[in-house]
Amino acid sequence: MIGSLPEVLEVGGQHIAINADFRNILTIFEAYGDNALTDEEKVYICLARLYTAPVPYYHIEEAIQQAMWFLQGGDMPMSKAEDVPIIDWKHDEAIIMPAVSKALNVIDIRSIPFLHWWTFLGSFGEVGEGLLSTVLHIRQSKAKGKKLSKTEEEFFRKNKDLCQLRSAEEQAAIDETEDFLKTLI
Repeated sequence: MIGSLPEVLEVGGQHIAINADFRNILTIFEAYGDNALTDEEKVYICLARLYTAPVPYYHIEEAIQQAMWFLQGGDMPMSKAEDVPIIDWKHDEAIIMPAVSKALNVIDIRSIPFLHWWTFLGSFGEVGEGLLSTVLHIRQSKAKGKKLSKTEEEFFRKNKDLCQLRSAEEQAAIDETEDFLKTLI
């Protein structure tokens, strides 16, 4: 239905309720970024946290497909993913939460008992000028090998920890997990 936020996903012809709160989804993303977990453990965490009832083993593949559809915002048009990620939900939490709160015109989204993932995601897409957009612009420019302006270069020098995400080894592990997930779908 147009304008509705899914609270269930259809798997094997059954509707299974999901935990659609943004905090839960960010926890799933945090697991995917954890190099100490195996790919199987990451998928298990995703399914166990997203679905409120166990998924029959013979419907796991469909459950994973539905989960990925939901996590990516459903049928939302997506731009081609960057080769180098420019956002890390855990690393950037301190600048994401205020930016999304501002987009939603609330004091702090973390104080809201429930905020649907798609509402969070849509509001994230509406973040305008500010610290988050500056950091993401610098990361994107650096990833594409573009020269930063003097102001951006100065900001980068003063805020290196904020502007840099992860080591090459960490990125390789994340890429490996994403490749594995694609084989399951």
